[in-house]
Amino acid sequence: MKRLLAVLLVLSLSGCGYNTLQSQDEQVKAAWSEVVNQYQRRADLIPNLVATVKGFAAQEQQVLLGVTNARAKVGSVQVTPETVNDPQALRQFSQAQGELTGALSRLLVVAENYPQLKSDKNFLELQSQLEGTENRIAVARRDYIEAVRQYNTELRTFPGVLWASTLYHSSKPMETFSVAEDVTRPPQVKF
Repeated sequence: MKRLLAVLLVLSLSGCGYNTLQSQDEQVKAAWSEVVNQYQRRADLIPNLVATVKGFAAQEQQVLLGVTNARAKVGSVQVTPETVNDPQALRQFSQAQGELTGALSRLLVVAENYPQLKSDKNFLELQSQLEGTENRIAVARRDYIEAVRQYNTELRTFPGVLWASTLYHSSKPMETFSVAEDVTRPPQVKF
């Protein structure tokens, strides 16, 4: 009889939701790591893009300086897997990335004013890489938001709500990643 109870207890705990919460927590962290990875890829492309534009647009130093400063600010924000559990750190990261996105948009607007630059092979390749990276960032953010949604749903539904409050170390919902409002508006191109 004791063995039967033990087997039933083990079987009931295997479907309890604790493992689901653990798996979803790890999925959120993995998705966040991919977001950070794609932002790092973008940051790595920026010096090449700035150097290419700099050769054509020497008088646009303010825009180039803005991109360089925004990239430096992004580099100064410390990002760890625990960032997803710290709403203030997540907002700081989001704000720094938003500033960099805005600076890159202004840089590309400046590039529009230089026909030779727009047709330069290096610039076109870098611009293509940057566009691809921006698409990868969007996909990584979408995947992260979906992982957070699944995790937060599990915390609020049965049986996850029971296990989150009794066994799981953190029963607080995770923050989703949002983009600064000024980044969502496209830059103005004026000739």
